[in-house]
Amino acid sequence: MSFLHVLGFGLKVGHLLLMLCCWIISVIPTHWFINGGVMETKIGLLSDGGKIWVRLWEKMFGNSCKIPHHWYQKFWSKKVGKTWWRKLLFTWVLIWTMVSLWILWYLSLQASEKRRETIGSMCDERARMLQDQFNVSMNHVQAISILISTFHHGKIPSAIDQETFASYTKRTAFERPLTSGVAYAVRVLHPEREQFEKQQGWTIKKMDTPEQTPVHKDNHAAENLEPSPVQEEYAPVIFAQDTVSHVISLDMLSGKEDRENVLRARESGKAVLTAPFRLFKTNSLGVILTFAVYKSDLPSNATPNERVQATHGYLGGVFHIESLVEKLLQQLASKQTILVDVYDATDPDHPISMYGSNESDDGLQHVSTLNFGDPHRKHEMRCRFKQKAPWPWLAITTSNGILVIALLVGHIFHATMNRIAKVEEDYRDMMMLKKRAEAADVAKSQFLATVSHEIRTPMNGVLGMLHMLIDTELDVTQEDYVRTAQASGKALVSLINEVLDQAKIESGKLELEAVQFDLQEILDDVLSLFSGKSQEKGVELAVYVSDRVPKMLIGDPGRFRQIITNLMGNSIKFTEKGHIFVTIHLVEELMDSIDVETEPAPKNTLSGLPVADGRRSWEGFRIFNQEGPSSPFSSSSSDLFHLIVSVEDTGVGIPEEAQSRVFTPFMQVGPSISRIHGGTGIGLSISKCLVNLMNGEIGFVSRPNVGSTFTFTAVFSGVSSKSNEYNKCQPTKSQSNAVSSEFKGMAALIVDPNPVRAKVSRYHIQRLGIHVEVVSDQNQGFSSLSSGNNTAFNMVLIEQDIWDKDCNLSALFVNKLKKLDLKVPPKLFLLANSINSTRNNASVSGIYTPTVIMKPLRVSMLAASLQRALGVGNKEASQNGGHPSLSLRNLLRGRKILVVDDNNVNLRVAAGALKKYGADVVCSDSGKNAIPMLKPPHDFDACFMDIQMPEMDGFEATRRIREMERNVNSRIQHGEVSMEAYGNISNWHLPILAMTADVIQATHEECLRCGMDGYVSKPFEAEQLYREVSRFFQLSPDQNQ
Repeated sequence: MSFLHVLGFGLKVGHLLLMLCCWIISVIPTHWFINGGVMETKIGLLSDGGKIWVRLWEKMFGNSCKIPHHWYQKFWSKKVGKTWWRKLLFTWVLIWTMVSLWILWYLSLQASEKRRETIGSMCDERARMLQDQFNVSMNHVQAISILISTFHHGKIPSAIDQETFASYTKRTAFERPLTSGVAYAVRVLHPEREQFEKQQGWTIKKMDTPEQTPVHKDNHAAENLEPSPVQEEYAPVIFAQDTVSHVISLDMLSGKEDRENVLRARESGKAVLTAPFRLFKTNSLGVILTFAVYKSDLPSNATPNERVQATHGYLGGVFHIESLVEKLLQQLASKQTILVDVYDATDPDHPISMYGSNESDDGLQHVSTLNFGDPHRKHEMRCRFKQKAPWPWLAITTSNGILVIALLVGHIFHATMNRIAKVEEDYRDMMMLKKRAEAADVAKSQFLATVSHEIRTPMNGVLGMLHMLIDTELDVTQEDYVRTAQASGKALVSLINEVLDQAKIESGKLELEAVQFDLQEILDDVLSLFSGKSQEKGVELAVYVSDRVPKMLIGDPGRFRQIITNLMGNSIKFTEKGHIFVTIHLVEELMDSIDVETEPAPKNTLSGLPVADGRRSWEGFRIFNQEGPSSPFSSSSSDLFHLIVSVEDTGVGIPEEAQSRVFTPFMQVGPSISRIHGGTGIGLSISKCLVNLMNGEIGFVSRPNVGSTFTFTAVFSGVSSKSNEYNKCQPTKSQSNAVSSEFKGMAALIVDPNPVRAKVSRYHIQRLGIHVEVVSDQNQGFSSLSSGNNTAFNMVLIEQDIWDKDCNLSALFVNKLKKLDLKVPPKLFLLANSINSTRNNASVSGIYTPTVIMKPLRVSMLAASLQRALGVGNKEASQNGGHPSLSLRNLLRGRKILVVDDNNVNLRVAAGALKKYGADVVCSDSGKNAIPMLKPPHDFDACFMDIQMPEMDGFEATRRIREMERNVNSRIQHGEVSMEAYGNISNWHLPILAMTADVIQATHEECLRCGMDGYVSKPFEAEQLYREVSRFFQLSPDQNQ
């Protein structure tokens, strides 16, 4: 009742708080906002909020309760007021949440206690009634024992026989409704047994099993039992109620449990109960209650021995426990409310169920003790509710109601403060709009300046290759340098354009050109870009263009090159072995072969390694699912060509969880800060947008640890024979025809068991106008050479792995070539992927020493290699700039310089520039690889270190190198190691010069802090490199010009 008072008081308080908040909300807009409170000032929102509350306080409580000014300044300043209010709001919510939880706990506890008291009172009542009824029946059994003692043992002759006992117990059975039967066993000593058996006319029988109680033996026949064994005394049953008459003549002392109960009953003089057992016929649980029948002159305080001596016999009654409990529960109206179980708990670890179910219940349960008169046996009644306790809805609704009211009050105050704060927040936002608009133009300018700064790095490659071109002859070989320089310039443009393109794509301003271009020439340029990296890794890099694809097309060659470069660049980065294969077909070719194409063989690939099935990368393209008039191939416009390009690699593949974000801008598979492969993560995103602009689609299939295949389609226009643009390309075509004419009429024999690789080699050699035949091994090759047919082979091209696989067979092949009677013996060539493999090539003496042609195959390098080996073409080409003077070559002679840069073109440029001055140059593609090379002792005289490199930048590499030098110098100075072991140098300090396109002062200062000795900005010239490094060498002034 007291709690209800508290609850009512809390609800009233909550109601008052709610009304107060509503009044505040109505007062603020009407008396403050309307009167110009907001317009008085445009800054100091929280101070304005303080003024609001000051006015409100004075209005509510009068001038006598004015808030002091210093309190106002303390609590309603911009920072303190906002922080104070948030803390107050948090404290308010926290306190009322705790109060709500306490109310929930308290009311739930009250409900639980009430339920516990209910089950306890009900269980105690049933236990008391059960015990009373059992005592009544027990008293009737004890009365029969007194009757036997008086009229059987107290009368001579006895006034009771079996017939009288059976009749009496039958007629008085209504007084014992809970018993199944009553029997009396007399005490017989062994000397009296023979006379007793003659008197009774039957033999004392033994129970069939010691553990079995005879009252529940079914189909029992006493004559079938064995006589009781010889013992000191016996307890044969002489009187029995008709319901248990089968126990007559049985010795109750021959059963183990019955013997214990009988002996315990006569010693104690009290009723003794047996353990529960199944009753005869009913198969329900019951117990036997045993009383000892004594002589009438036995004193009440007799000792156990005196009781034994005074014992006449034993009276037992069988009680039906289940009927007893069932009758009790029927008398109660609440029988269906709770479940009652009665247990024999003599053994607390293993209680015996006497009534009820054996189902365990973890809910609320009450245990009441039962006393059936036997102190040695313990019984108990366990009660539980049939249904689980209902949800404490009163506690839940009350606590939640109070919490909701408290949260509502807090929300109202919070909304009030937010409404006040929004005034200043809106003003600040308006003031920031102008600043952001002005900053947008500044940011765009900075962005363009930053991107234009990055042009310096690829420009270094452009200028460097142009300088290298000046010092070479202008034959086909030097044309490759020109292409490399051009590719570097295009890489320069692509670097700046990737970022700018992303901005254009997002704004929808990216447009494509429509000019004529040579498809195969673009592919050769891209191969030149990645040839060095593929040769270092030993990865097979190849391109194949179908014969049905036109050589000249109209479109945007720069964007097409950008797509191919992005895809091949990713493949190069993530492929360490196997191959990278670019194929170009017409879409019609694949559509014609879809119905007949079978699953590709796992080893039928360029390198023999398994690949991801490329068909799955384009099977969802719309162009392959269009049929009928809507198909693009059904139109009458024959000047449109639908190309499908596939880039296949055997790299690490793309994890399945990362495949969904492959085309997401600035997203990479491994977005760690120190990435192993570098990259910006926007190449594929831009490629997808470019493909869409070319009216194509792009897709991929990837299998981890197997490889990836990217496929895209593009639509280009064909070149008509009357096109003016076509005439502009005539010089290029004439130059290509001039190269082809040099090899016209020649024939080549390719030895390669791999059909895919042989097909690629045939494609590139046939581009030079050479007739090509393919055989699978060297034996077939020799057969073709010696067959005497009309084909005179000028050259034999064998794959490097076939040549090295069986050196004996290769030597035999050369010997057979020597024995051939040919006027002009064919020239032998080896096609190799890796630079290292050419170094390990076993030389064969004589004119058949094989010439190595490095892959990837492309027209310019292939033509140059064949010209040098076969002695055709212009061998006396003029120089476009003389060789460097001998004096220039001697400036850095004997100096060994290490160049560290992750860009292969920059490595070539720097190495070529330093070699021009006679330096011995060693290149490294990462700072991590350069550290062990510069560990003292070493023979390097200087090092050029790039700053921005993936995995480990130049700053970190320099710090580690300087740390190694300091450790060595310290050990030499302390005499821990000899100076002779370190080249007789007591103070190791290698000049390290930075190479970077970042020319800001902060970068230069960072170079000096990390231990660098100089700074060279990109793009650099050869003279600039020499001038910077020569400062650290002892040269005469005239040499340093």
